[in-house]
Amino acid sequence: MPASDTAALIHSPIGVLAVLCIVAAAFFLLAVTTRWKFFNYVPPLLFIYLTPVILNNTNVIPSDSPVYGGLSTYLLPAFIVFMLIKVDVPAIVRVMGKGVLVMLMGTVGVIVGAAVAYAIVHPWLAPDAWKGYGALAGSWIGGTANMAATAEILGTSEEQFGYAVIADNAVYLVWLPILLASRDFADRFNRWARVPTDRVASMEEAAELLVEDDKAPTMPQYLFLFAVVVGVTWIGAAAAPGIAAWIAGQSATLATLLSETTVRILLVTTLALCLSVTPVSRLPNSTAIGTALVYVFVAGMGARASVTDLEQAPMFIVGAFIWISIHGLFCLAGAWLFRVDVHSVAIASAANIGAAASAPIVAAHHKPGLVPASILMALLGYAMGNYLAPLAGHLARIAAGQ
Repeated sequence: MPASDTAALIHSPIGVLAVLCIVAAAFFLLAVTTRWKFFNYVPPLLFIYLTPVILNNTNVIPSDSPVYGGLSTYLLPAFIVFMLIKVDVPAIVRVMGKGVLVMLMGTVGVIVGAAVAYAIVHPWLAPDAWKGYGALAGSWIGGTANMAATAEILGTSEEQFGYAVIADNAVYLVWLPILLASRDFADRFNRWARVPTDRVASMEEAAELLVEDDKAPTMPQYLFLFAVVVGVTWIGAAAAPGIAAWIAGQSATLATLLSETTVRILLVTTLALCLSVTPVSRLPNSTAIGTALVYVFVAGMGARASVTDLEQAPMFIVGAFIWISIHGLFCLAGAWLFRVDVHSVAIASAANIGAAASAPIVAAHHKPGLVPASILMALLGYAMGNYLAPLAGHLARIAAGQ
């Protein structure tokens, strides 16, 4: 039984927050110190989510705490800003060229796949399972940050979010080895896709021009960064109620889609993307800080979940595998249409499905010189996810006639 606020062993807000931070840090510490390859295939994310589930359901931490609301109100918009101000679309296009189009085809495959897969398996799922599919679409378009943001936008329950996390990792166990193994078929694939002979060489030359600033961050730079993040978070929180009220006055239908929470997250996303084309994008370490905050947020989602209802997980996962197959077909179609090499296709798919966590792994295996570009491509997914993943969830709901 999930613990109440007073029945839990650790119930003070600062204690609960400490537990979430420790859980998020512990599995990365384990991955770094042991260097187990296991974590390449089963990312720490799964354990960071499931551990608070166990702690909650064994009365170590409560299922209801002021910390959880604070994570949604303050932490979520903050990590969106941290991560999106680093998006550099021109650099991605310079290096990956038409590989960006393949990634966009893969994104379309995620959106279409969500609707098709959910339409097939929804009879075996709860009526609100489309919200779980929307959250999973967030992960597969942008990454964990978008997964969390989309869950907040759609009002995804903790149980459905848990299914999405489990399905995400089940698919990752199969999909990542496929992307890595595709390197061995490069010659045959490139002949099939009619890839120009100079494409890979041109890509690697462009990648060498990506200059990374390796100077240590300064204290004023961190202050500037925090001022930007907190300022954008405040603007989003202050403006969202008025905008949502205006939308509700114009259309009741739109009001159901664009709630105050949705408006707040989309507004923060848009402001952060606008800042990505300003000198703010040169502030250091924002992506790393944002990613760290994402994992604390995911731990908080797990802390509110119950383990009493897992019988729907198998069919949710079956739908996810149907879904990923459709994504793969769209990537192959993009490769053939745009004559793109297998290395770019693998990185493009990884940037969608695994985002910044797996795109560099795939790039390092295929073409190590493309690792920086793969990170930028994953950030492009982050930029699109908060807009497109909720759309995918609603399309899934419509496809199932709900």
